[in-house]
Amino acid sequence: MSEYHTPVLLQESIQALITNPSGIYIDATFGGGGHTAEILSRLTHDGKVIAFDRDTDALANRNGDPRLQLVHADFRFVRNFTSYLAWEDGRDAGAQVDGILADLGVSSHQFDTAERGFSFRYDAPLDMRMNTEGGQTAADVVNRYSAEDLERILRLYGEVDNARQLARLMIQARENAPITTTGQLDAAIAPATPKVAEHKFLAKVYQALRIEVNHEMRSLEKFLEGAARSLRPGGRLVVITYHSLEDRMVKNFIRSGNVDGIENKDIYGRSLAPFAAVNRKPILPAESEIAANTRARSAKLRIAEKI
Repeated sequence: MSEYHTPVLLQESIQALITNPSGIYIDATFGGGGHTAEILSRLTHDGKVIAFDRDTDALANRNGDPRLQLVHADFRFVRNFTSYLAWEDGRDAGAQVDGILADLGVSSHQFDTAERGFSFRYDAPLDMRMNTEGGQTAADVVNRYSAEDLERILRLYGEVDNARQLARLMIQARENAPITTTGQLDAAIAPATPKVAEHKFLAKVYQALRIEVNHEMRSLEKFLEGAARSLRPGGRLVVITYHSLEDRMVKNFIRSGNVDGIENKDIYGRSLAPFAAVNRKPILPAESEIAANTRARSAKLRIAEKI
Protein backbone atom coordinates (compact mmCIF):
# COMPACT_ATOMS: atom_id res chain seq x y z
CA MET A 1 0.00 0.00 0.00
CA SER A 2 2.79 2.41 0.88
CA GLU A 3 4.30 1.99 -2.61
CA TYR A 4 0.98 2.99 -4.19
CA HIS A 5 0.33 5.97 -1.94
CA THR A 6 1.43 7.20 1.48
CA PRO A 7 -1.71 8.21 3.41
CA VAL A 8 -1.68 11.80 4.62
CA LEU A 9 -2.64 12.88 8.15
CA LEU A 10 -3.35 9.23 8.86
CA GLN A 11 -3.50 9.18 12.66
CA GLU A 12 -5.21 12.57 12.96
CA SER A 13 -7.96 11.71 10.47
CA ILE A 14 -8.77 8.24 11.78
CA GLN A 15 -8.69 9.39 15.40
CA ALA A 16 -11.28 12.03 14.51
CA LEU A 17 -13.39 9.65 12.42
CA ILE A 18 -14.06 6.72 14.73
CA THR A 19 -16.60 7.27 17.49
CA ASN A 20 -17.98 3.72 17.61
CA PRO A 21 -15.55 0.79 17.15
CA SER A 22 -18.45 -1.46 16.12
CA GLY A 23 -19.86 1.01 13.61
CA ILE A 24 -20.06 1.33 9.84
CA TYR A 25 -17.59 3.68 8.15
CA ILE A 26 -17.02 4.91 4.62
CA ASP A 27 -13.64 5.58 3.05
CA ALA A 28 -14.82 7.57 0.04
CA THR A 29 -11.37 7.62 -1.61
CA PHE A 30 -9.82 4.17 -1.17
CA GLY A 31 -6.64 4.68 -3.25
CA GLY A 32 -3.82 2.65 -1.76
CA GLY A 33 -6.01 1.49 1.08
CA GLY A 34 -3.90 3.06 3.82
CA HIS A 35 -6.72 4.95 5.52
CA THR A 36 -9.05 1.95 5.19
CA ALA A 37 -6.49 -0.37 6.78
CA GLU A 38 -6.10 1.99 9.73
CA ILE A 39 -9.87 2.23 10.17
CA LEU A 40 -10.18 -1.57 10.15
CA SER A 41 -7.37 -1.90 12.69
CA ARG A 42 -9.43 0.12 15.16
CA LEU A 43 -12.76 -1.63 14.66
CA THR A 44 -14.16 -4.68 16.39
CA HIS A 45 -15.18 -7.76 14.41
CA ASP A 46 -18.65 -6.19 14.13
CA GLY A 47 -17.34 -3.03 12.46
CA LYS A 48 -17.61 -2.49 8.70
CA VAL A 49 -15.99 -0.29 6.05
CA ILE A 50 -17.47 0.64 2.67
CA ALA A 51 -14.68 1.99 0.43
CA PHE A 52 -15.14 3.80 -2.90
CA ASP A 53 -12.75 4.43 -5.78
CA ARG A 54 -13.35 5.08 -9.47
CA ASP A 55 -9.76 4.23 -10.45
CA THR A 56 -9.52 0.60 -11.55
CA ASP A 57 -5.85 0.52 -10.49
CA ALA A 58 -6.93 1.11 -6.88
CA LEU A 59 -9.05 -2.04 -6.87
CA ALA A 60 -5.88 -4.14 -6.81
CA ASN A 61 -5.18 -2.81 -3.30
CA ARG A 62 -8.18 -4.68 -1.90
CA ASN A 63 -7.31 -6.70 1.19
CA GLY A 64 -8.96 -9.91 2.31
CA ASP A 65 -10.67 -8.45 5.37
CA PRO A 66 -14.31 -9.62 5.34
CA ARG A 67 -15.35 -6.36 7.02
CA LEU A 68 -14.46 -4.42 3.84
CA GLN A 69 -16.87 -3.76 0.97
CA LEU A 70 -15.05 -2.14 -1.98
CA VAL A 71 -17.17 -0.25 -4.51
CA HIS A 72 -15.85 0.73 -7.96
CA ALA A 73 -17.59 4.10 -8.29
CA ASP A 74 -17.16 7.84 -8.03
CA PHE A 75 -17.68 9.02 -4.47
CA ARG A 76 -20.39 11.38 -5.71
CA PHE A 77 -22.66 8.30 -5.61
CA VAL A 78 -22.00 7.61 -1.92
CA ARG A 79 -25.64 8.08 -1.00
CA ASN A 80 -26.88 5.87 -3.82
CA PHE A 81 -24.77 2.96 -2.66
CA THR A 82 -25.20 3.35 1.07
CA SER A 83 -28.95 3.41 0.64
CA TYR A 84 -29.06 -0.18 -0.57
CA LEU A 85 -25.85 -1.91 0.51
CA ALA A 86 -26.57 -4.38 3.28
CA TRP A 87 -24.31 -6.73 5.19
CA GLU A 88 -24.59 -10.45 5.79
CA ASP A 89 -25.46 -9.81 9.41
CA GLY A 90 -28.57 -7.98 8.28
CA ARG A 91 -27.55 -4.44 9.19
CA ASP A 92 -28.61 -1.84 6.67
CA ALA A 93 -25.87 0.63 5.77
CA GLY A 94 -28.42 3.21 4.67
CA ALA A 95 -28.62 6.49 6.54
CA GLN A 96 -26.91 5.24 9.66
CA VAL A 97 -23.18 5.20 8.94
CA ASP A 98 -20.99 6.35 11.79
CA GLY A 99 -18.33 8.20 9.86
CA ILE A 100 -17.23 9.21 6.37
CA LEU A 101 -13.66 9.98 5.34
CA ALA A 102 -12.46 11.54 2.07
CA ASP A 103 -8.84 12.25 1.13
CA LEU A 104 -9.21 14.47 -1.95
CA GLY A 105 -5.61 14.23 -3.13
CA VAL A 106 -4.40 12.54 -6.29
CA SER A 107 -2.52 9.37 -5.33
CA SER A 108 1.23 9.05 -5.71
CA HIS A 109 0.58 6.12 -8.03
CA GLN A 110 -1.44 8.29 -10.40
CA PHE A 111 1.23 10.99 -10.45
CA ASP A 112 4.07 8.52 -10.84
CA THR A 113 2.51 6.35 -13.56
CA ALA A 114 3.68 8.18 -16.67
CA GLU A 115 1.02 6.86 -19.06
CA ARG A 116 -1.77 8.30 -16.90
CA GLY A 117 -0.68 11.80 -17.97
CA PHE A 118 -1.19 13.47 -14.58
CA SER A 119 2.32 14.90 -14.33
CA PHE A 120 4.42 17.24 -16.44
CA ARG A 121 7.48 15.30 -15.23
CA TYR A 122 6.93 12.73 -17.98
CA ASP A 123 6.29 13.02 -21.71
CA ALA A 124 3.17 10.88 -21.90
CA PRO A 125 -0.33 10.78 -23.39
CA LEU A 126 -2.43 13.71 -22.17
CA ASP A 127 -5.03 11.61 -20.33
CA MET A 128 -5.64 12.52 -16.65
CA ARG A 129 -8.79 10.42 -16.24
CA MET A 130 -9.34 8.95 -12.77
CA ASN A 131 -11.48 6.26 -14.37
CA THR A 132 -9.72 5.12 -17.52
CA GLU A 133 -12.71 3.11 -18.69
CA GLY A 134 -14.45 6.09 -20.28
CA GLY A 135 -15.00 9.82 -20.51
CA GLN A 136 -13.08 12.68 -22.08
CA THR A 137 -9.33 13.02 -21.67
CA ALA A 138 -7.24 16.12 -21.06
CA ALA A 139 -6.30 15.97 -24.75
CA ASP A 140 -9.99 16.21 -25.60
CA VAL A 141 -10.30 19.32 -23.45
CA VAL A 142 -7.21 21.00 -24.89
CA ASN A 143 -8.13 20.23 -28.50
CA ARG A 144 -11.90 20.74 -28.46
CA TYR A 145 -12.69 23.50 -25.98
CA SER A 146 -13.11 27.06 -27.16
CA ALA A 147 -10.64 29.73 -26.11
CA GLU A 148 -13.24 31.13 -23.71
CA ASP A 149 -13.81 27.76 -22.03
CA LEU A 150 -10.10 27.03 -21.75
CA GLU A 151 -9.56 30.43 -20.16
CA ARG A 152 -12.42 29.78 -17.75
CA ILE A 153 -11.13 26.47 -16.42
CA LEU A 154 -7.53 27.70 -16.21
CA ARG A 155 -8.60 30.76 -14.24
CA LEU A 156 -11.19 29.02 -12.08
CA TYR A 157 -9.51 25.67 -11.39
CA GLY A 158 -5.85 26.60 -11.80
CA GLU A 159 -6.02 30.16 -10.49
CA VAL A 160 -3.42 31.23 -13.04
CA ASP A 161 -3.15 34.94 -13.80
CA ASN A 162 -2.40 34.61 -17.53
CA ALA A 163 -5.24 32.20 -18.33
CA ARG A 164 -6.25 34.10 -21.47
CA GLN A 165 -2.73 33.99 -22.89
CA LEU A 166 -2.44 30.26 -22.13
CA ALA A 167 -5.75 29.54 -23.86
CA ARG A 168 -4.67 31.43 -26.97
CA LEU A 169 -1.37 29.56 -27.10
CA MET A 170 -3.20 26.22 -26.92
CA ILE A 171 -5.54 27.27 -29.74
CA GLN A 172 -2.60 28.38 -31.90
CA ALA A 173 -0.67 25.17 -31.30
CA ARG A 174 -3.57 22.84 -32.05
CA GLU A 175 -4.23 24.60 -35.37
CA ASN A 176 -0.94 23.11 -36.59
CA ALA A 177 -1.35 19.67 -35.00
CA PRO A 178 -3.41 18.13 -32.17
CA ILE A 179 -1.89 18.43 -28.70
CA THR A 180 -1.85 14.80 -27.54
CA THR A 181 1.03 14.55 -25.05
CA THR A 182 2.20 16.36 -21.95
CA GLY A 183 5.37 17.36 -23.76
CA GLN A 184 3.38 18.97 -26.58
CA LEU A 185 1.26 20.86 -24.06
CA ASP A 186 4.31 22.13 -22.21
CA ALA A 187 5.86 23.26 -25.50
CA ALA A 188 2.64 25.00 -26.56
CA ILE A 189 2.44 27.13 -23.43
CA ALA A 190 6.20 27.63 -23.00
CA PRO A 191 6.08 31.31 -24.12
CA ALA A 192 3.78 32.06 -21.17
CA THR A 193 5.48 29.79 -18.64
CA PRO A 194 7.62 31.72 -16.13
CA LYS A 195 11.18 30.49 -15.70
CA VAL A 196 10.99 31.22 -11.99
CA ALA A 197 8.79 28.67 -10.17
CA GLU A 198 8.11 26.90 -13.47
CA HIS A 199 7.06 23.65 -11.81
CA LYS A 200 4.60 25.41 -9.52
CA PHE A 201 3.06 27.17 -12.50
CA LEU A 202 2.74 23.97 -14.56
CA ALA A 203 1.23 22.20 -11.57
CA LYS A 204 -1.59 24.76 -11.58
CA VAL A 205 -2.22 24.26 -15.30
CA TYR A 206 -2.32 20.49 -14.94
CA GLN A 207 -4.55 20.79 -11.87
CA ALA A 208 -7.05 22.84 -13.86
CA LEU A 209 -7.21 20.28 -16.66
CA ARG A 210 -7.46 17.35 -14.23
CA ILE A 211 -10.32 18.96 -12.33
CA GLU A 212 -12.20 19.59 -15.58
CA VAL A 213 -11.60 16.10 -16.97
CA ASN A 214 -12.84 14.40 -13.81
CA HIS A 215 -15.59 16.91 -12.90
CA GLU A 216 -13.99 17.06 -9.46
CA MET A 217 -15.80 20.10 -8.11
CA ARG A 218 -19.22 18.74 -9.09
CA SER A 219 -18.32 15.32 -7.67
CA LEU A 220 -17.22 16.93 -4.40
CA GLU A 221 -20.47 18.89 -4.12
CA LYS A 222 -22.57 15.77 -4.72
CA PHE A 223 -20.42 13.81 -2.28
CA LEU A 224 -20.89 16.36 0.49
CA GLU A 225 -24.63 16.37 -0.07
CA GLY A 226 -24.70 12.57 0.01
CA ALA A 227 -22.52 12.43 3.12
CA ALA A 228 -24.89 14.74 4.98
CA ARG A 229 -27.78 12.41 4.18
CA SER A 230 -25.90 9.20 4.97
CA LEU A 231 -24.48 9.99 8.41
CA ARG A 232 -26.31 9.25 11.63
CA PRO A 233 -26.64 12.09 14.17
CA GLY A 234 -23.31 12.35 15.93
CA GLY A 235 -21.49 10.74 13.00
CA ARG A 236 -18.30 12.34 11.75
CA LEU A 237 -17.35 13.78 8.36
CA VAL A 238 -13.57 13.97 7.93
CA VAL A 239 -12.14 15.55 4.76
CA ILE A 240 -8.55 16.17 3.69
CA THR A 241 -8.20 18.89 1.04
CA TYR A 242 -5.19 20.01 -1.00
CA HIS A 243 -6.07 23.26 -2.75
CA SER A 244 -8.09 26.37 -1.96
CA LEU A 245 -11.06 25.60 -4.22
CA GLU A 246 -11.99 22.29 -2.61
CA ASP A 247 -11.10 23.50 0.88
CA ARG A 248 -13.43 26.48 0.48
CA MET A 249 -16.24 24.19 -0.66
CA VAL A 250 -15.79 21.85 2.31
CA LYS A 251 -15.55 24.75 4.76
CA ASN A 252 -18.69 26.36 3.33
CA PHE A 253 -20.64 23.11 3.40
CA ILE A 254 -19.77 22.43 7.02
CA ARG A 255 -20.77 25.95 8.00
CA SER A 256 -23.93 26.33 5.94
CA GLY A 257 -24.93 23.03 4.34
CA ASN A 258 -24.08 24.16 0.79
CA VAL A 259 -20.85 24.80 -1.09
CA ASP A 260 -21.72 28.46 -1.71
CA GLY A 261 -21.70 29.21 2.01
CA ILE A 262 -25.25 30.65 2.00
CA GLU A 263 -26.69 30.08 5.46
CA ASN A 264 -30.34 29.05 5.62
CA LYS A 265 -32.41 29.40 8.80
CA ASP A 266 -35.76 28.20 10.02
CA ILE A 267 -38.59 30.51 11.10
CA TYR A 268 -37.00 30.77 14.55
CA GLY A 269 -33.68 31.93 13.17
CA ARG A 270 -31.89 28.64 13.80
CA SER A 271 -29.35 27.46 11.26
CA LEU A 272 -30.41 24.54 9.06
CA ALA A 273 -26.82 23.44 8.44
CA PRO A 274 -26.53 19.65 8.95
CA PHE A 275 -23.08 19.82 10.54
CA ALA A 276 -21.24 21.42 13.42
CA ALA A 277 -17.53 22.02 12.92
CA VAL A 278 -15.34 20.06 15.32
CA ASN A 279 -12.22 22.06 14.47
CA ARG A 280 -12.66 25.74 13.63
CA LYS A 281 -9.26 25.86 11.95
CA PRO A 282 -7.98 23.06 9.73
CA ILE A 283 -5.44 20.60 11.10
CA LEU A 284 -2.16 20.73 9.18
CA PRO A 285 0.54 18.05 8.80
CA ALA A 286 3.46 18.19 11.19
CA GLU A 287 6.81 19.28 9.81
CA SER A 288 8.07 15.73 10.27
CA GLU A 289 5.30 14.37 8.02
CA ILE A 290 5.99 16.97 5.33
CA ALA A 291 9.70 16.11 5.45
CA ALA A 292 8.86 12.42 4.97
CA ASN A 293 6.15 13.02 2.34
CA THR A 294 6.35 16.33 0.48
CA ARG A 295 2.91 15.76 -1.07
CA ALA A 296 1.43 16.36 2.39
CA ARG A 297 2.58 19.97 2.49
CA SER A 298 -0.66 21.50 1.20
CA ALA A 299 -3.04 19.17 3.07
CA LYS A 300 -5.74 20.52 5.38
CA LEU A 301 -7.95 18.36 7.59
CA ARG A 302 -11.49 19.47 8.44
CA ILE A 303 -13.78 17.59 10.82
CA ALA A 304 -17.52 18.00 11.28
CA GLU A 305 -20.22 16.21 13.28
CA LYS A 306 -23.73 15.52 12.03
CA ILE A 307 -26.29 17.39 14.08
